[in-house]
Amino acid sequence: MPVNRQQIEENESSALAPFAQFTAKSAGRRHQEPDHPYRTAYQRDRARIIHSKAFRRLEYKTQVFLNGTGDHLRTRLTHTIEVASVSRTIACALGANEDLAETIALAHDLGHSPFGHTGEEKLNELMTDHGGFEHNIQSLRVVELLESVYPDFDGLNLSYEVLEGLRKHESGYTRPAHGDTPEENFPCPSIEAQIANIADEITYYSHDLDDGLDHALIEEKQLTDIILWKKCAEFVDSHYTGIEGKRRRAYIVRTLIDHQVADLVAATSRRIEQSGVCHADQVRQLDDHLVGYSDTLRDANRQLRKFLYQNLYYHENVATPNANGGRVISEMFNLYAVDPGLIGEQSASRIHSQGLHRTICDYISGMTDRYILKEHERLITSH
Repeated sequence: MPVNRQQIEENESSALAPFAQFTAKSAGRRHQEPDHPYRTAYQRDRARIIHSKAFRRLEYKTQVFLNGTGDHLRTRLTHTIEVASVSRTIACALGANEDLAETIALAHDLGHSPFGHTGEEKLNELMTDHGGFEHNIQSLRVVELLESVYPDFDGLNLSYEVLEGLRKHESGYTRPAHGDTPEENFPCPSIEAQIANIADEITYYSHDLDDGLDHALIEEKQLTDIILWKKCAEFVDSHYTGIEGKRRRAYIVRTLIDHQVADLVAATSRRIEQSGVCHADQVRQLDDHLVGYSDTLRDANRQLRKFLYQNLYYHENVATPNANGGRVISEMFNLYAVDPGLIGEQSASRIHSQGLHRTICDYISGMTDRYILKEHERLITSH
């Protein structure tokens, strides 16, 4: 007999830690739907994200290097899959809800614009007088409004806890009333949301470093004073004396991720024990996040972050093509503002409710790098 949804939810009560977000305790969805016979709410959310158009488009969006500049360089999609993997590992180690942590991770970059952070900065500049642009907020717009695949509502109608993980509000989190529970405001999100957030950081610092080395924009000799790299390189060299070149470097990066995850799990476990939390909402009621590194690793991560900004993210070979991407976004935005009909009937239908500039911003932010370059050539460069 197949395992049904009720059995999975019952298994959570014995398998997960008491402070985890149990699926059966979800605040539900904005639009009520019948329960699925053998999938939990978060498993359904995961499938909705993976099957969305926005998720598929991540394959052709820049992570750090302009999409298409190297077969092995990470895209926004491969980065997302890596974040989901690290999120499940951390959630499993802490006794949190793996399905929820993974689902948040899979959705966290759906709102990213073409050309990475350069594109985000350019759209924010263009939207200065119209509410700005920030990719976390845009991810929410994607799953709550812009995906249109269901007959009865816009968006994907995801569970509250997934949306909570995408919000990243500095001012707190408002959970809607559900059942006999009134609307509540919390300083922090669930532990699963915290896990997905920090898994993103672990993943992109480590893998951006890997791509930078692989693309020869930085050299290993520049890393001799970087504490995290030095420690992991010494470990690899002492345990695997026969490896060198790309294989050695790949194992150092793997060790770098393992080291950060191990530190995070140990430090977070201590905080959980000290806090005494025994319910998901007690995690939310704390003044600060539980999930985090030790003080020592936090300082080492700051050093690595500073190095990457100085030597990789602003490297000429990264910054120049991305800056060109910003120019393309600006020109396309202005063109659409003059002739909104160019954005297509479906997008244009939202102008009345969302406003012209927000609609154009939604349209451009959903584009892949290659699509906007192709449209730019068709509409502007070729005329």
